[in-house]
Amino acid sequence: MMPDQDRLNITGPSPVDVLTRKFKDAIAAAFGQEHWRTDPVIRRGKQADLQANVALMLAKNLNLDSRVVAQEIVDHLDVGDVVSEVRISGPGFINLTLSDEWITAQLRRISADERLRVLSALRPERIVVEYSSPNVAKVMHVGHLRTTIVGDAVARILEFLGHEVIRDNHIGDWGTPFGMLIEHLLDFEGGTDAGLDAFVSDTGAFYKAANAKFVSDEEFAGRSRRRLVALQRGDDETLRYWQLLVDVSLRSYNALYERLGVRLTADDAKGESFYNGLLPEIVDELEQRRLAVPSEGALCVFLPDFKGRDGEDKAVIVRKSDGGYNYTTTDLATIVYRVAVLRADRVVYVVGDEQTEHFELLFAVAEKADFLLRGTVLEHAKIGMVTDPATGGKLKSRSGDAVPLSALLDGAYERAAAKFDESGRGERFDAATRAAIIRDVAVGAVKFADLLVARSSKYPFDLERMIAFTGRSAGFVQYAGVRMKSVLRKAGLTPESATGPIVIGTEEERNLALHLLDFGVTLEEAGAAAAPHLVAEYLYGLATRYTAFYEACPVLKEGVDEETRASRLALCAVTLRTLVTGLELLGVPSPDRM
Repeated sequence: MMPDQDRLNITGPSPVDVLTRKFKDAIAAAFGQEHWRTDPVIRRGKQADLQANVALMLAKNLNLDSRVVAQEIVDHLDVGDVVSEVRISGPGFINLTLSDEWITAQLRRISADERLRVLSALRPERIVVEYSSPNVAKVMHVGHLRTTIVGDAVARILEFLGHEVIRDNHIGDWGTPFGMLIEHLLDFEGGTDAGLDAFVSDTGAFYKAANAKFVSDEEFAGRSRRRLVALQRGDDETLRYWQLLVDVSLRSYNALYERLGVRLTADDAKGESFYNGLLPEIVDELEQRRLAVPSEGALCVFLPDFKGRDGEDKAVIVRKSDGGYNYTTTDLATIVYRVAVLRADRVVYVVGDEQTEHFELLFAVAEKADFLLRGTVLEHAKIGMVTDPATGGKLKSRSGDAVPLSALLDGAYERAAAKFDESGRGERFDAATRAAIIRDVAVGAVKFADLLVARSSKYPFDLERMIAFTGRSAGFVQYAGVRMKSVLRKAGLTPESATGPIVIGTEEERNLALHLLDFGVTLEEAGAAAAPHLVAEYLYGLATRYTAFYEACPVLKEGVDEETRASRLALCAVTLRTLVTGLELLGVPSPDRM
């Protein structure tokens, strides 16, 4: 047996985690301590609850028959407290049937723990999660949907696992557009107050008008460029107008975050402007390390591990030929700040996959410049595109522009309201309750549909499919929770008070109980990979198993004996607590009624 410090953290009572340790001890006892770290490859099985395939791999290394290896492992395996049957099949597959008594013992531990036996991290980290990141003075659109939803879920999961999470909304609030926006504001008929009113009422139209003038009017373009220089030099009047535009934009973003149930506030916004004063220092540091060298008037870092189309080393510009700085310089300053000031152990960039090359080059420069001295891990959590279900291409409005995020949410609300009224259930509730249900269904539908898809994959924005109460939808999962709440409510119990001993009597009860054991390990895997779709898939599986249990195993009907009723109520209660916790970690509402 290996010393404790070499053992991994056990998150909850997952049978795979528990048996992995026991298999490692058996492998070491049978073939020597040097084989202890061999992965037993335990997976869900078709012939039993679990199957270990390690014997086939070990047989090649040991030059032995795989069934002989399997038998040696089984002979040294001490799993009597967990497994009721061990059987070897085929060329050496080890099939494991879990003991019902062990399963119910784990459920008792889960039920008695307010965290459902999800243990906090043994080594908590300080983790920066960058997400949403709209550009000031532009409307938040469909391109921000996934990074906002996925990033929020990643932050919630990591926090629940015991890490210190710093949310960072790295907004674009510095650069060329602000010169033209300020000049357009100053030119506005009726004065700057009228201009600000126009900006608030239709930010997109304001931006388009300013950009059209910039393109068509050379005098305006010249003034805009000079205004940008004044902004970069810290001119008081220019900064005042710039701050007005930033404040208005942040208010509109925060209203959308609140509507989406996303945990981002104004305090989490650190724009590019925040790092502006650091840029000369970053470039000086790169020059002193002889990494940044002149090239065609610009200052560049050359990366031998990356090649351009001409086969030459890739050049990363850190100062432009006109003396200005670019996004890469700002992003390098951001890394230095997060490492040196925030002392982050891990930084997760929840950003679209179109930025993949940018981040590969950025991380390479940061590593080459020794900006990661603390061993900070930088990750690009790639986000796939939201597509039009009709074309498979990027989702666009009729005008060809990106669809505003507010318009998507409006559409979800309208579809949820129509679906609710079609069901005939709306008449049962007063106006306030009806509005709350529609909100929960609409927001849940948009977020859950997004989160069910692996973050790097594309997915179609299809409201008809999203706002449904069957299949892979938020409505199906939410409605399973409503059923659980209804059962407990009719029994006069709460999820905390339904504590009767759980007894497994049917296949449906056993399938549900087994799934409950994997909640903690699923969260740990999702946090490690910044992959909330694992949690969404888990919750869909939980709702599916509960629905099968609900239909096959009566709880409150006449003829059900007291012991069975108490057991099934307790199973409902722990399932509900798991479902509600999981939905909360995804930022998806869990309504009481639907």
